[in-house]
Amino acid sequence: MQTIPLTQRGVEKLKDELHRLKTVERHAVIQAIAEARAQGDLSENAEYEAAKDKQGFIEGRILEIESKLAAAKVIDPSVLDAEGKVVFGATVDLEDESSGAAVTYQIVGDDEADLKLGLISISSPIARALIGKEVGDIAEVQAPGGVKSYEVMGVRYV
Repeated sequence: MQTIPLTQRGVEKLKDELHRLKTVERHAVIQAIAEARAQGDLSENAEYEAAKDKQGFIEGRILEIESKLAAAKVIDPSVLDAEGKVVFGATVDLEDESSGAAVTYQIVGDDEADLKLGLISISSPIARALIGKEVGDIAEVQAPGGVKSYEVMGVRYV
């Protein structure tokens, strides 16, 4: 089984979602199915079909999260010693070569990525371009608008 890298924050986020799905969502959809069944003929009951579809989605997501948690390798960025290289969990300060704009990203697992919070997925093009780079290196990223170049200004493990 392939391991899935996650930070502790990512593990907690998945556990919270799993708890919500099992304790709130699952019971709500069971109630919705029971109410739809009480309406009679199930062959033409749109509410019943919608509730069954939602139940399938919830059960599938529960299995997916449990599988990810079972395969998770929790990485604590604060104890990394990557000798200044960009690795999973690192926080990277970048400067856009064309505009001079400064941005900061932390490289995290797919499920915990949130660009608004500066958290980028390990599988994103920019993270893949940054892995292994050091301060002063240039990372070229293929973006929809063309190639963008970023200079690595700092690498922190926090």
